[in-house]
Amino acid sequence: MRLHLFAVARRPPAWAEAASAEYLKRLGHAVDLRLREFSPKPADSVEQQREREAAMLLRAVPAGAKLVALDERGDAWSTADLAARLRRWRDDGEEVVFAIGGAEGHGPALRAAASAVWSLSKLTLPHALARILVIEQVYRAWSLLNNHPYHRA
Repeated sequence: MRLHLFAVARRPPAWAEAASAEYLKRLGHAVDLRLREFSPKPADSVEQQREREAAMLLRAVPAGAKLVALDERGDAWSTADLAARLRRWRDDGEEVVFAIGGAEGHGPALRAAASAVWSLSKLTLPHALARILVIEQVYRAWSLLNNHPYHRA
């Protein structure tokens, strides 16, 4: 199973890089999670910016990969829900892209292409924090699937 985390944002601050690196180190070779940052695409209007960024992200999604858009208006998943999805993706040999949109959110084309829309919270989160939460939750879900003591629910 290969996972990707795409984020439309400026380079994250050092504290976010350190936290991301810590959870990626914990995952080790158990889960192939690749981070990719995309520069925001300013435009004349919010709609145009969303469209440009959606097109940029969609071009980068590997052929055949499932796309999961992160959006505060998406479905809330528990850690157990994510673990079940990870199991299914792993068992089916799926490649999955988690996409964090730009400051203006995802464009309609990206939301339409997504197989799921996941809300980390009803709160609007800074990109750096959302990135860390996704990586930590992947690690936590992996630990749940593997009876690792990190997850204690």
